[in-house]
Amino acid sequence: MLLLGSVAGAQAQAVTESQILDALAPRAQTRSLSTSVRGDGGGDDRAFIDTLRNRNSFSASEREKIAAASADRPSVDLEIPFDYNSAKIGPKALSVIKSLGAALARPELKGSTFLIVGHTDGKGKDLTNQALSERRAEAVKQYIVHNYGVPGGNLVAVGYGRSRLKDAANPLSPANRRVTAVNMSGVKSASRY
Repeated sequence: MLLLGSVAGAQAQAVTESQILDALAPRAQTRSLSTSVRGDGGGDDRAFIDTLRNRNSFSASEREKIAAASADRPSVDLEIPFDYNSAKIGPKALSVIKSLGAALARPELKGSTFLIVGHTDGKGKDLTNQALSERRAEAVKQYIVHNYGVPGGNLVAVGYGRSRLKDAANPLSPANRRVTAVNMSGVKSASRY
């Protein structure tokens, strides 16, 4: 997973469309007698991902299944400076979300399915944080759909609340209030079989 975002204090590092595109592009492995598609969302994973489209709330078991299905996929962790207890996309967050939207709209990623994953810091109750993380993911999804023409069915918004802190040693850190994008579409990989 590529991590992009602030390094020190509240100053967010500029994240470019190109960096996001590089992080989310499927990686082709070249050593092979034949090429097959692995992790393409085929079979059970594809059917499961298809059930997630156009939904904005998932059970705990579905969230765990999503996490397992996305574990080895190309992803980028973006520090989006949401205000405390807010899913509003403010001026500080806009440049990062614009870079993400522009990358997801690129021809190289057209037709891919992406998870837009929301997270919160560790303050507050589990249910409150879960709902907030879902609203953050949905806000980013809707901004991209409305401003970059990415079909809503290609973006699955899911929230993990405070269950997956980026800075577990400092649960109240603003760095935990972030969004991760994961490319759930095909990854061409080499196979000898």
